[in-house]
Amino acid sequence: MDSHHQEEEHHKENGDSITHNNNNNNNDNHAPKKPKLSQWITESEIRQEFSHHDPRIARINNGSFGSCPRSVLSAQTEWQLRFLRQPDAFYFNHLQKGILESRKLIKDLINADDVEEVSIVDNATTATAIVLQQIGWAYTEGRFQKGDSTVMLHYAYGAVKKSIQAYVSRAGGQVIEVHLPFPVNSNEEIIVEFRKALEKGKSNGGKVRLAVIDHITSMPSVVIPVKDLVKICREEGVDQVFVDAAHAIGNVHLDMKEIGADFYTSNLHKWFFCPPSIAFLYCRKSPLPSDLHHPVVSHEYGNGLAVESAWIGTRDYSSQLVVPSVLEFINRFEGGIEGIMERNHKAVVEMGEMLAKAWGTHLGSPSSMCPSMAMVGLPPCLGISREADCARLRVHLRDNFGIEVPIYFQETIEEGELKGEACISGYARISHQVYNTLDDYCRFRDAINQLVKDGFTCQLLYSN
Repeated sequence: MDSHHQEEEHHKENGDSITHNNNNNNNDNHAPKKPKLSQWITESEIRQEFSHHDPRIARINNGSFGSCPRSVLSAQTEWQLRFLRQPDAFYFNHLQKGILESRKLIKDLINADDVEEVSIVDNATTATAIVLQQIGWAYTEGRFQKGDSTVMLHYAYGAVKKSIQAYVSRAGGQVIEVHLPFPVNSNEEIIVEFRKALEKGKSNGGKVRLAVIDHITSMPSVVIPVKDLVKICREEGVDQVFVDAAHAIGNVHLDMKEIGADFYTSNLHKWFFCPPSIAFLYCRKSPLPSDLHHPVVSHEYGNGLAVESAWIGTRDYSSQLVVPSVLEFINRFEGGIEGIMERNHKAVVEMGEMLAKAWGTHLGSPSSMCPSMAMVGLPPCLGISREADCARLRVHLRDNFGIEVPIYFQETIEEGELKGEACISGYARISHQVYNTLDDYCRFRDAINQLVKDGFTCQLLYSN
C-alpha cells in the first residue's frame, strides 16, 4: 500500500478529514498578510468549529448553502448584540465603518484597483438584478434597440435566467443561449459554442449588448474558461460582460485585473465561510457616469452603488461585518484560502474518482475543470429518466441514508444507445469542504451500491 493510501486508511480509522495533512505554501499575493502561527488548526479544532452540523447527515453539498464555522457565528452574534444594545450608536458610529472594512478586505482578495469598485450585497441574485436593471433601462430609454442581444450560457443559474427574462426580454432584448456539452472534455468545446452564439447575435447587423458568463456553473458544475471568454467578448465588440461567479471566491483563484470583466459577483457564504447572506459585486471603473443602483431604493439613492447597498433599510447587516473574523479563521489553515482551495480540489477529485470506480461510471469533466465540486455519474440501472426522478432520489437518500447531495439529470446520448451502451443519465454533484471526511463519501458509495443490489429504480419512488 503506498503512502497516500496508508494516510487515507489512517484518517478513515480516526474519522478525520482526508485533506488537511497536505501542506501548501501557495499564498495569494493580494490577500491580507497571514499571522505567524506556531501551530495550524488541528482536526479536532475543525470538528469543534463545525460541531453544529447534524452528525446524522453526510453533508457533501457545501455548494448549495456553504457552512459557517462556530467562531465566525460567535463574531456575528456580537455584531447583532451591538446593534440591539444601542441601535442609534451602532448605525451612526459603527455600521458604515464596518462595511467599509469588509469591502477593503474583499478588494485585496480579488485584486481590484479601488475599494470603490466593490459593493456588498445580499447575494449573487441581488447583484444580477443590479446589473440587468441598468440593461433594461437602456432598452426602455432608447440607448439599446429592440432585438439587440444578451448572450448567456445554457447552464446559467435558474434565478439568473429569470432575471434576464424580467429585465432584458421584457424590455425588448433578444436572448441567445450558449448550448454547452455535458459531459465536457475541454475548454475548447466551450469556447467554440460561445463563439457561435456571439456570431448569431451579430448576424444581420445585430449588436450583443451584454454577455452573462458563469465562472463555475452550478448544475452541472464545471469551471468555465472565463478569461478566454471575456477576451473574446472584447474582440467581438460586446458592450458589457457580467460574470456570475456565485461559487467562485474560496473555490478558485480570483483576480479582477486578469479576468477583465465589467461586472463580477460572488457569494461569500458558499465557499468563503461567511454566514448567509453576503456577496460582493465588482464594477470596473469607467469614465462614463454610472447608472447602477440597488433595486431597493432607500435614503442613500444616488450616492453611489456601494453606499446605496450599505443601507437598504433596517435589517441585520451582521453577515456583512464579519469578513475580518472569517479571514482570521481561514488564516488558521496552512496556505490560507489558497491552501484550502487546493486541498479541497484534490480531495473532491479523489473522492469523485473513487465513487466513479465503485459504480462503473465516470466524472462529468476532466479534473482540471472541477473546482471543489465534481459531477459523478450514477449507475444507469437506477433508471433516472427525468428531472423529477433526481428530486425524489435526493429526498430518498436524505431520508433513508442520511446523505445530502444534489442530483442532475442529463438526457442520454443517442449514439451510446445505438451501440447498446447503458448511458448515464444522472450525475451527483459532490462537494468537499474542510469539515468533510472520507466516511461521508463512503456512506454515499455504499448507499448507491445497496440500491443497485436491491434492484431499486426511481420508478419505485412513485408507487406510494
